[in-house]
Amino acid sequence: MTSEIEPRAKIDHAAVAALADEPVDWRFKGLPAGWSGRPPADICADVPELFGAGPFSPLCVLDAGALAHNLDTMARWCEGRDVELAPHGKTHMSPQLLAMQFAAGACAATAATISQVRTFRAFGVRQIILANQLVDVAGLHWLATEYELDDDFRLVCWVDSPAGVAIMDLALDAAGLPRPLEVCVEVGAGGGRTGCRSAAEIDAVARAVLAAPHLRLVGVAGYEAALGHDVSPPAQETIRGYLGTMRDIAIRLAPLIESDEMMVTAGGSTHFDLVAQMLTGWPGSMSVRTVLRSGCYLTHDDGLYQQSSPLTRGESQGLRPAMSVWAQVSSRPEPELALVTMGRRDVSFDQGLPTPRNAANAVVTNLNDQHTFVGLPTDSPVRVGDWLQFGISHPCTTFDKWQLIPLLDSDNRVVDLIRTFF
Repeated sequence: MTSEIEPRAKIDHAAVAALADEPVDWRFKGLPAGWSGRPPADICADVPELFGAGPFSPLCVLDAGALAHNLDTMARWCEGRDVELAPHGKTHMSPQLLAMQFAAGACAATAATISQVRTFRAFGVRQIILANQLVDVAGLHWLATEYELDDDFRLVCWVDSPAGVAIMDLALDAAGLPRPLEVCVEVGAGGGRTGCRSAAEIDAVARAVLAAPHLRLVGVAGYEAALGHDVSPPAQETIRGYLGTMRDIAIRLAPLIESDEMMVTAGGSTHFDLVAQMLTGWPGSMSVRTVLRSGCYLTHDDGLYQQSSPLTRGESQGLRPAMSVWAQVSSRPEPELALVTMGRRDVSFDQGLPTPRNAANAVVTNLNDQHTFVGLPTDSPVRVGDWLQFGISHPCTTFDKWQLIPLLDSDNRVVDLIRTFF
């Protein structure tokens, strides 16, 4: 694997490019039947207009122009605030999209599970943050093998208990890890998710890491959005308080850090502006990399992040929704109701229902597994057979429902087909 990766590359571009040679078939829902047996490279060379090609309903698509805009906007935002970006790959689990993020300046990929790390490694990703404490012994043994295969592979993960540190060190010793695994002490909060809850716990975990020969302490990590996506002033003060605690802990642990540069990392897709405010401007004696892990900026959305992202909150329109799902009207059984061939198997609903884009005064009222209920004015011109476009809320739980997604230009012509691996 390593011999195919160009020197200092963050991802194996040849492996990503090879996806364009794998033929399309029945496994990829929604795509035109006429594309079966043809590789994406061949299909996209024709730049077909999607709806003229005969897609099945429903079908998820991505907007190439909006993706490019969002990549550039986020890169410039981070550069202007002296923070780095390791986007959360769980959002899309797509090597092609991750390669775009690396090309726009991302420093690493973030993963939530060791299986996601394994997927990224299949495409040669060399810089990975695992935003969890890894106590899976089988996963630790696999990780040691990856370290043997690639001297340039670097993974950083969390620790939040001496018990977890002990499991990790013992498993890595048994696996013969060739160099220490880098870890960050995770700072939690009461009522939040994982992470140490007190200064005493943080000190105990740090001491345990320093005593573990197969681990190396490199920083402090947290996740402020575990406390919520509310962006009201009182909620933001709660987030500031948590980030202030992270800052104090980073300063206190700095003398113990076993690397030349300390990593301090936080930042989902809602409060990354506060992270940039609170976790930069360190005392002069500290050498710190502040790393955001935002992932949903790439496609943005028409719901949760349209309302909560720092780049679209209020009057700002810094990001554009890049994902939508198209579906056909299959029934108008009542004057103010349309049924559409899209459901919970096709679109996210955990953070709000889809939003109709091309039907005036329409609103989604309910989702079944394979049907969407759309409320309409009595005089709506929407007819059986019409294609409706829906914006989504929370891209993470739409991406995982689609294995191959057309990337469209402004004329709905297919310029790429994006693979996901969930």
